[in-house]
Amino acid sequence: MTPTSRTVQTSRLNTAVLERPATGEAKRRLLFVHGNVSDGEFFRDLMASLPGDIHAVAPDLRGYGDSEARPIDATRGLRDWSDDLLALLDALEWKGAHLLGWSMGGGVVMQVALTAPERVQSLTLVAPVSPYGFGGTHGADGTPNNADFAGSGGGTVNAAFVSAVAAGDRSDTAGSPRDVMRKFYFNAAQFQPDPEKEEAWVSSMLKTRTGDGFYPGDMTASEHWPNVAPGTAGVANAFSSKYMNLSAFADLTPPPPVLWVRGEADAIVGDASLFDLAQLGALGAVPGWPGADVCPPQPMLMQTRTVLQRGEANGGKWRELVLPGVGHSPFIEAPDEFRTAFLEHLTQH
Repeated sequence: MTPTSRTVQTSRLNTAVLERPATGEAKRRLLFVHGNVSDGEFFRDLMASLPGDIHAVAPDLRGYGDSEARPIDATRGLRDWSDDLLALLDALEWKGAHLLGWSMGGGVVMQVALTAPERVQSLTLVAPVSPYGFGGTHGADGTPNNADFAGSGGGTVNAAFVSAVAAGDRSDTAGSPRDVMRKFYFNAAQFQPDPEKEEAWVSSMLKTRTGDGFYPGDMTASEHWPNVAPGTAGVANAFSSKYMNLSAFADLTPPPPVLWVRGEADAIVGDASLFDLAQLGALGAVPGWPGADVCPPQPMLMQTRTVLQRGEANGGKWRELVLPGVGHSPFIEAPDEFRTAFLEHLTQH
């Protein structure tokens, strides 16, 4: 069955969703949560390929897609989004669901599990943001490089890219949304998107709301390199480790079972992310980097792995699947391999 779009009125906001109902009785319910500068459209093909006993819903998070525009209070970390999703589950009359979160959405679904673990049957984390947010930390336990969390937040985002999103730039010039998608959402060396699908995905990216309360958010000056620290509103501040810390996921008894899928060639989330200013500084692309002793690149994979390993002590089960040659979007770049592992995970849990 082809997924279709509708708007669901929840207790918090009007939420646009892409939905693929079950063909008969729904035996499993799945919630798909997108990442930054995207929306539920990216899940269309995956949803259409699922067995008929699955009812699948992919909402557009606040600030994205066609959902009602409500600003993000970054001081709550990811909770604005996770609370929105719990309200959506209520509106759908779903007592629980299997949750898949991609990139930033991986952090959002982990926050849902922290807030309401009884409603989460399983998690699938696809190229997820570190449990300690994005940028400005080091070590397996997410220790901040500086007390003000410099190197994370709204000031770390490329301003020209934000302007291109706001202007609705559909070109393929360097740094445009289309160019960034081709080079970083996917591993361009092995994957070129279908032109029609690419147009839909670019449209999805361009629906991202911009500004201080949205993407990327505000910022404050810092005396520490790279001289920007988080503000209090908007997307990139919400996933700064100043406000986002999901390490308590490991303390749930037990944590929901986790399938962690990532691409070996992911340039966005990794231990040498090309979106981490510390890594760019180490490469000489951002001047003034004070060195690895002061500001090392964030070990995002190690941080995620450590939290999942800690959860084992409380009965948590998890699996890490690494797909060779795949970038930041495994469910698009390697759909057959991804779907096989995903459905196996759902069947087991």
